[in-house]
Amino acid sequence: MDAIERVQSAITMVEEARSVPLSASCVVHRGELLEILEQARQSFPSDFDQAGQILLQQDQILEEARVSADQLIALAREEVAQMVEQTEIVSAARKEAQRILDEVEAEAKKEREEIEAYIDSRLATLEVILNKTLEVVNRGRDKLGGLEEKHALSELAE
Repeated sequence: MDAIERVQSAITMVEEARSVPLSASCVVHRGELLEILEQARQSFPSDFDQAGQILLQQDQILEEARVSADQLIALAREEVAQMVEQTEIVSAARKEAQRILDEVEAEAKKEREEIEAYIDSRLATLEVILNKTLEVVNRGRDKLGGLEEKHALSELAE
């Protein structure tokens, strides 16, 4: 039994003792009670030592927990800082990518307009050439069909 159990046993012994009539006193066996109390007194130092060890360990465990918690907090702060930095990097990269896309689209639009203008001028030149060619073909056919002579005669008749 440890000291607390012995003290509890002494209390139980007093509570269960025969009371003296018309008084608050009771009759207990002195030898038994003294033996229990002496054993309790002797076990107190070892119990106090055990309690002290537990308290020392408790303080050590709490200190280790505090150190561990501080390390976790520091690590979490570093990770948050890295995440924020990565977020800033990602945000900057997205902005740069959008700027590049906008530049490319603007340049593509400009080149498309230049190409369309070039094609339009080439088609206009081709159209002029084809019209002149068509006129030459029509005159050649007219000459072959004698329309020019008929036309000249019709002009004389008038």
